[in-house]
Amino acid sequence: MNPNPKVLLEIAGIDNPLIGLYDVPDLKPFEPLTKPKHCFFSAYKDWLKGDSICISVVDSNHTASCQGGGYWIGNVLPQWIVKKSSSEDIARENFATGLNQREGFKSSDELMRKWLDNLDPYRIKNKYVVIGPLKEDQYNYLKTITFYVNPDQLSLLIHGAEYNNAFLESNPVITAFGSGCGQLAALLGDLDTDIPKAVIGATDMAMREHLPPDILAFTVNKPMYRQLCELDENSFLYKHFWSRLKNKRENG
Repeated sequence: MNPNPKVLLEIAGIDNPLIGLYDVPDLKPFEPLTKPKHCFFSAYKDWLKGDSICISVVDSNHTASCQGGGYWIGNVLPQWIVKKSSSEDIARENFATGLNQREGFKSSDELMRKWLDNLDPYRIKNKYVVIGPLKEDQYNYLKTITFYVNPDQLSLLIHGAEYNNAFLESNPVITAFGSGCGQLAALLGDLDTDIPKAVIGATDMAMREHLPPDILAFTVNKPMYRQLCELDENSFLYKHFWSRLKNKRENG
């Protein structure tokens, strides 16, 4: 049986739909599809309405709308970089250099190259990656689930991610520099693991203009999603700290 987030969402007061990242062979179950204007997160309002977006490395009708997004979800370097580079290694170096000189995210081009070398992009296993509201009958293809939440709700989810954890050396929740699309999958590493993992996301300045100012992301793999959905009456969800915080926000 698929995990059921209903109780968690009700207690947390999370109204935004959960957004899944799927790796699928068929798009039909996800229609209607929408096309982001550029950044994948320009589709945020469409996700809230029930639409999904699609990225493919083999279907020219669904190539990534953002070159950076095409790299982080699909491992596709921009074609203009590839065409002017004599090898794949040179292309990656040129990509890192161009990115850093344009965005200024690292103190040197070499540091940007090392950062890219140390963080693998997500590679599409089936034909398409679809990002959009959860589909119960497509759970087998689901890779990550993202909660779009306010800071109070984020604190609750972090508590939930730590509920079954006692080992600081293997902290289940990370936050790290990266693009918004990279935070949806690449930062989590192996998505087929049984180890629960979570990433605090939507910290990329380039994509935040598409979100409300008080919204952050909490992206989890399937084992973590199940853990969160199974929080029971013995957990903090039903204790006084969360009820006090909710009451404070509601009544001032």
